Amino acid sequence: MVINLTGHHIDITPAMRSRVETKFERLLRHFERVIDIHCILSVEKLQQKAEATIHLSGHTLHADAVDLNLYTAIDLLVDKLDRMAIKQKEKTGDHHAAEALRGRL
Repeated sequence: MVINLTGHHIDITPAMRSRVETKFERLLRHFERVIDIHCILSVEKLQQKAEATIHLSGHTLHADAVDLNLYTAIDLLVDKLDRMAIKQKEKTGDHHAAEALRGRL
C-alpha cells in the first residue's frame, strides 16, 4: 500500500504522517489489494479538511471530512472510508449463493 500525503497551506509533520498511516492500516482488513491512497490535508480559515482517494482493484473510493481539529478530521475521514469499503465489499460478494440456499429450503 502506497500512501501519498499532500498538504495544502500546511506543512506535513512526521506526527501527521504517522497518524494517517496508522489510521489507514484499518482499511486493509477489508481489502488486501489496495493499490494506492492519495490523501490531502488542507487548512481553510478555521476549518481543517482531510480528503482521500483510494484506488482498489477495479474500484475507486473518495471521501472528505471537515472539522476544527485536523486529527479529528482524519479520524472522521477514515471512518467514512471504512464504511464505504464495507459497503463496496458487500456489493462485490457472491449474490448467487444466497439464491441457491433459498432454493433448497
